[in-house]
Amino acid sequence: MLKVVLAYSSAVVGAFLLGSILATQFILGNVQEMGMVVDLSVRLQATLHDLAGLAGSYLPLLAVAFLIALPVTWGLRKVFPSRPVLLYVLAGAVAVITLHLVMKAALGITGIAATRTVLGLLSQGVAGALGGFLYWACIRKLA
Repeated sequence: MLKVVLAYSSAVVGAFLLGSILATQFILGNVQEMGMVVDLSVRLQATLHDLAGLAGSYLPLLAVAFLIALPVTWGLRKVFPSRPVLLYVLAGAVAVITLHLVMKAALGITGIAATRTVLGLLSQGVAGALGGFLYWACIRKLA
């Protein structure tokens, strides 16, 4: 049981870290397109600020998304046993993208500004995919 909790935690934290970093960089890219100077120091400060700021909102939402996606994926492994890593990577991506689409549809809000564009939404899917991969890697390593 402890290995599952550790794997789950690594998935959520990994997706959160990459998702937050990517979201910050997307927004700073937009700021830069408006003609403002965004140097490495600003990027680093903004990234650290957003990591701290999003820990209270985005991290718990990702935790719920993975809490739903990972057990479903475990069940799907019985139907599709040959490629479990692919299932977990897809599950992570789908969970995070679904989280953003549901928030937009049900609440009318965009929780992460970068997800207003398709590329930004897909970047969050990549973060979810990383989380799914980390879960699979931890479960495999700890087994």
